[in-house]
Amino acid sequence: MNTLSSSFWDTLLRPFFAIAPMADVTDVAFRSMFARYGKPDIFWTEFVSADGLCSPGRESLYVDLLFEENQRPIVAQLFTSNPENMYTAGKHVQTLGFDGLDINMGCPDRSVEKQGSGAALITSPKTAVEVITAAKQTGLPVSVKTRIGYAVDEIDTWIPTLLRTGIAALTVHLRSRKEMSKVPAHWERMRHIVTLRDAIAPGTLIIGNGDVVSMSEARLRVSETGCDGVMIGRGIFGNPWFFSGDVPESITVKKKLFALIEHTRLFEENLSVKRFSIMKKHYKAYVNGFDGAKELRTDLMEHAECANDVERRVKHFITCMPQQMPNR
Repeated sequence: MNTLSSSFWDTLLRPFFAIAPMADVTDVAFRSMFARYGKPDIFWTEFVSADGLCSPGRESLYVDLLFEENQRPIVAQLFTSNPENMYTAGKHVQTLGFDGLDINMGCPDRSVEKQGSGAALITSPKTAVEVITAAKQTGLPVSVKTRIGYAVDEIDTWIPTLLRTGIAALTVHLRSRKEMSKVPAHWERMRHIVTLRDAIAPGTLIIGNGDVVSMSEARLRVSETGCDGVMIGRGIFGNPWFFSGDVPESITVKKKLFALIEHTRLFEENLSVKRFSIMKKHYKAYVNGFDGAKELRTDLMEHAECANDVERRVKHFITCMPQQMPNR
């Protein structure tokens, strides 16, 4: 059962900070690390296909909707361009006990866009509104994550369309779909988005996303723009202490390497049905910036096949290079 109010958004202290939903990254093991070492104010799942949840074989998608109680409040992110499937999948998400439902309207992946989903919905505002309307009928608080436009900046048309639906929260990745991550995020446009919100839907919370790499920067973005919260993506890789207030300099190499072992064990225990290579994508973030990092990382990427392998190789590295591994 969901232990939080269905309007959990209203209980959040502002500013608030969240982990961005990222495919094959923000799984239950990844979130567990942050719940233990530096919990954000809100968790998101990876995005999951609503169409898939309405199809035979949907059980294979359940692994992407696993969560633990210490990860609340937690929002399930779905994608689809089919309103009926959004409603059906949304009701399923509700029965699983999620605190909110988020709709992905910003993913630039071509396979997602071919389904009319993700960022493709920016070009189909009528469908986008229909999908939101269907999601709201589930009874869960509905939020949307999107971009400032598809090929160009469409803030003055696209953002009001979303705000008029009465969603609980709107996360804006401050780039267009065309820009991908090739240019700096347009944080200078966030104040205008907040102004639109104030005029159209004062009750909708606005969350900014893009290029934030520290909590001090996140707080600065809130102060500069007036948004209610910040969502952090790539900046949290390899740093489960991100939201704890610990400065990076206080996280020793040894501490990071033991966190890598712990993360790997959580992945193996909870996500054994997934390829181990998915876990390995985190090793570049954990193992960098110190002497011998490249060699250890190569060893793990090329030879480690399970959590026991990882632990053995990492501990051997620490033992052989004690002068670089402070015990604090």
